[in-house]
Amino acid sequence: MSSVLQFPDDVPAKSLQRIKAVYTISEIRSQFGWTEAQIRRWIREGIIQTINSTSNGEHREHAEPCFDFRALEVFRHARELHSRGRPLRKIELELRGQRNLFSEIEGRLIPLPARISPFEEALILHEQGDPRAAKMYAQAIKEEECVADAFCNLGILDYEAGNTVKALDHFTKALGNDPRHFESHFNLAHLYFEEGNIRLARLHYEISAVIEPGNASVHFNLGLVNAIEENIPAAIAALNKAKEFATDEESAQIEEILRGLQKKRPLRKR
Repeated sequence: MSSVLQFPDDVPAKSLQRIKAVYTISEIRSQFGWTEAQIRRWIREGIIQTINSTSNGEHREHAEPCFDFRALEVFRHARELHSRGRPLRKIELELRGQRNLFSEIEGRLIPLPARISPFEEALILHEQGDPRAAKMYAQAIKEEECVADAFCNLGILDYEAGNTVKALDHFTKALGNDPRHFESHFNLAHLYFEEGNIRLARLHYEISAVIEPGNASVHFNLGLVNAIEENIPAAIAALNKAKEFATDEESAQIEEILRGLQKKRPLRKR
């Protein structure tokens, strides 16, 4: 590694990503690459449900929209359709169709008392730092509920406990259940990055970028990997890509890094 480019120390790679109980618009935008205006329009048109919605699907006034983990499935499906080249209009039509079908089925069911699921309970316990979260994730896996997500979050708990080997095992099991599980690819890349295995880190970051091409953190980390390998033009290209999807605060950080890299760019031979 160059004695000048000390990115892992001075600019750490974006940290692990876990499945959360609640997501803000900014977090959804950062992960999936949809614009804030697009997300807010989907909320207004009832394409995507928020936890601030009323029983008839309308959003409560004066409440900042938030999503629970169930909304991830809608955004993941929209991402898959987009990756297949489906036009935005057709993506929205399909999402509306699914929403209407769900509403019709829901209307025919006899209301039952709400019961928190093992995975949802695990998410709440995890965010509270309660060690019982691991047991509830295991129960969710046993009941085949959000299996890849549960394995992924078990890996996060292992990582937080300092057990990298078990974390790698759980992220791998998540991919065994869902080979395109974005968070697990991203987290494996991060662990390999920390261990200095740049080849495998690059592989999983590149897979992550294929799955979520609009994720700023993936392109940011690819920029760091390229910089470590002294591929300055590729590092600049990846960071510029990250800037397209970054928040204002993240863009400022990326701009600072880019200014440093521009000074290291080799001159072209004439």
